[in-house]
Amino acid sequence: MVDTNELLSLDELEAAGNIRTGRKHVLSILVENKPGVLTRVSGLFTRRGFNIETLSVGPTDDERISRITLTLDGAAHPIDQVVKQLHKLVNVLKIKDLEPTETVARELALFKVSCDGQTRSEIRELAEVFRGKVVDVGRRSIIVEVTGERSKIEAFERLVRPYGLVEMIRTGEVAISRGREET
Repeated sequence: MVDTNELLSLDELEAAGNIRTGRKHVLSILVENKPGVLTRVSGLFTRRGFNIETLSVGPTDDERISRITLTLDGAAHPIDQVVKQLHKLVNVLKIKDLEPTETVARELALFKVSCDGQTRSEIRELAEVFRGKVVDVGRRSIIVEVTGERSKIEAFERLVRPYGLVEMIRTGEVAISRGREET
């Protein structure tokens, strides 16, 4: 029996499997732009018990290559083993675990917010404060586009939720390393 008043070290807690340290990993994966590659990459994480928090895929400057950007919590499982296995996949060209302090990451979100004539101007003002953009105005709703770090998106969501958040869609993070180094 464990004495609940006794302090445990981080290593002891991790060994017991009872905590998640919140060490977020942003992986930038260059792959051949071919059918089935995304399925193989995501399947590898699934088989290892990882929960992919966000996933974004798009072309690069070379039409033969796509970039997969995914975020996950690596505290629950060691990430180095899955990265080694990713390298073995035929269509994977390059993998980089981006360091948060050396990375620029952005997310795009669209918010459809319920409004009337009076609250419409309040929501527009909120959008301006967050450097958002009103992309559609209806009689009973307004759609605002916000781009930025995850915390900015979440802060905007908290502020417009009381007005009546009808619908929200987020892209997931895309990220690139700072400086001249290629990701």
